[in-house]
Amino acid sequence: MSETATAPVLFIDDEAHIRLAATQTLELAGLSVTACERAAPALARIDREFPGVVVCDIKMPQMDGLAFMREALAIDEDLPVILVTGHGDIAMAVGAMRDGAYDFVEKPYAPETLTEVVRRALEKRRLTLENRSLREELAAQSAPGPRIIGNTPAIQRLRSLIHQVADTGADVLVHGETGTGKELVARSLHEHSSRREGNFVAVNCGAVPDELIESELFGHEAGAFTGARTRRIGKLEHASGGTLFLDEIESMPLAQQVQLLRALQERSVIRVGANAPVPLDLRVVAATKVDLRQAADEGRFRDDLYYRLNVVSLEVPPLRERRDDIPLLFQHFMLVAGYHRYQREVPAVSPEQRSALLAHQWPGNVRELRNVAERYVLLGEHYAFDLDRVLDKTGDGTAAAMSLREQVEGFERALIESALRAEHGNISRATDALGLPRKTLYDKMQKYGLTREQFTE
Repeated sequence: MSETATAPVLFIDDEAHIRLAATQTLELAGLSVTACERAAPALARIDREFPGVVVCDIKMPQMDGLAFMREALAIDEDLPVILVTGHGDIAMAVGAMRDGAYDFVEKPYAPETLTEVVRRALEKRRLTLENRSLREELAAQSAPGPRIIGNTPAIQRLRSLIHQVADTGADVLVHGETGTGKELVARSLHEHSSRREGNFVAVNCGAVPDELIESELFGHEAGAFTGARTRRIGKLEHASGGTLFLDEIESMPLAQQVQLLRALQERSVIRVGANAPVPLDLRVVAATKVDLRQAADEGRFRDDLYYRLNVVSLEVPPLRERRDDIPLLFQHFMLVAGYHRYQREVPAVSPEQRSALLAHQWPGNVRELRNVAERYVLLGEHYAFDLDRVLDKTGDGTAAAMSLREQVEGFERALIESALRAEHGNISRATDALGLPRKTLYDKMQKYGLTREQFTE
């Protein structure tokens, strides 16, 4: 059963035969209806969490439809209110739409006309409440400093570990695929520590030429080599009192790995061309997209440096392993792009588009999702019903490489995991949420290797 089918429709009319006819019409269309003779009792049923819509006659005793609409919109300005008008009330209804009414239907109306307007209003209400819920979740996760957004167990564990080690000063090794947010983890460690007032210095070890990396990291004195006209403070020294982030640490040449190890062990650095060491007070966060233990075994990375950096290890999961976070992240990136970067309205995301987001494999991880969200904000008006074009699936070939069966199974598994997690492993409630027989759910859980214990708190 769909969400819109179970959401309530409040139908308000003082004439009993009209209430009966409308109730039968909407119920035959599979909708849930509560009929009210007066507006005031119906108003008592409405709050900001009310999941349904209202259909209200304009001409009613005591409180008329326009007065009801003003009261209802004062409770929730986004509540869809559909007004039912007589032939002579069209101008009044048009004015009411300017004042916030969702739509109006004119008596006498065909049953399918009422049903269509109500279905559209219910879908709008569902999207409104979903976006509101996502915004509230984002606000709840807006602690000072960089935000690691998500509610999946892997992200909750990551946030917990960050808070445990943030203020210890221990060096940290962050592992994750490209685009998963390793620098965000490093910044979070910095901002949640007593070093937050110091510098956060980021160095991409793979982007600095080999011949410059020594000077870049350790600094140099004037005249140390040709072209060194003035003293240069290196990144390690600049990070003293704060945090040094070494991204793509696996790309650092072996010769510089030796110098880095010495600097970390002694917490001091000697500039190129100098003799006296400069003391350092810094915390090092290194990030890698490869298995450094394996790289060390193969002679591509120093054993001793690996062990020195790997005091605490944090794993950043790829986006495909945290699919339940995709809608929340997508909404966050749309808000940032729309309201802060491009000054654009943030478009709604339909169930079909949400399904496309969940089914995509995201080889570029969170970075790719952020780019898609920005493109969707910029192009949403033109591609509102074609998110595949915004995803640009031909660019990475991943979707094309997946069969239809694989894409469907991936989406099905994500939905089942989401329902089980929302119901904390309660099978009965999960079957109701998914609209599946109990045996079918068990069969699918077995197929995907899921157990209720995985989702039980």
